[in-house]
Amino acid sequence: MSASSVETTLTQGLEVAIAASAHSRSRKRRVRVLASQLGLLVLLLGGWQLAVGSDQLKIVLYGEPSGILAQLITWFREGTAIGPLWQQIAVTLEEALIGFVIGTALGIVSGIALGRIRFLAEVFSPYIKVLNSIPRIVLGSVFVLALGLGIESKILLVIVLVFFGVFFNAFQGVREVDRNFIANATILGASKWQVTRHVVLPSAFTWIVASLHVSFGFALIGAIVGEFLGGLQGLGELIKNAQGTFNANGVWAAMVIMGIIALIAEYFITRLENRLLRWRPPQLSGPEL
Repeated sequence: MSASSVETTLTQGLEVAIAASAHSRSRKRRVRVLASQLGLLVLLLGGWQLAVGSDQLKIVLYGEPSGILAQLITWFREGTAIGPLWQQIAVTLEEALIGFVIGTALGIVSGIALGRIRFLAEVFSPYIKVLNSIPRIVLGSVFVLALGLGIESKILLVIVLVFFGVFFNAFQGVREVDRNFIANATILGASKWQVTRHVVLPSAFTWIVASLHVSFGFALIGAIVGEFLGGLQGLGELIKNAQGTFNANGVWAAMVIMGIIALIAEYFITRLENRLLRWRPPQLSGPEL
């Protein structure tokens, strides 16, 4: 065996060993993080349960972890006061998803258009600022009065909540594009549409995708608030009924369901982000929020 072959073999072996060591460290770190998360959860729930104890007044006011679990089991087995639990979840998800898709699409298109066309930005800027400053709960009440108690008013509130988050990210992402890239593409003969499609949009895509993590949370909040203000079904209506009967465990149980839905949505959005942004360099290690 020649010296070069020996050197190549040693190099390959060293690379394999380094990769295996890195994988092992990463796996141990994930285990430590998961154990710490579970430990923190047990500490919080256990402290809550001990703080409430058997004091009936505290249970009514603050609820208790064991009562929340019992409430969830009851809802799954026997249904809720306004219908089966799966139906309430389905109604809220329908409102949130439809509004999320429409609001995201409108936010992306509007953000890119105003970011690329200065005249439009100057014309619409004061109107966008005024609309963004209006409390969303006020708009929710207006939508319920105008559109009734159906899902239309909730979807419209979700659209408003999602739109502004995506719009400002898309707008800022377009404004942050390196002007040298745009100038070079223009010199090479690219049209405005080609510059937008091949230069501006890919550069702003990181900003846009990042906004989706927060926007779905807003979509869920919009659906819940809309149902709370005036609805016939959904998790928001479930929370309102629990509040009206002083059932703190029911309020917390509905919030637990909301949290689970948000975590599942976050998982799929992260998968989508990793798939769409495979071209970007590996990020520095750090907390993923």
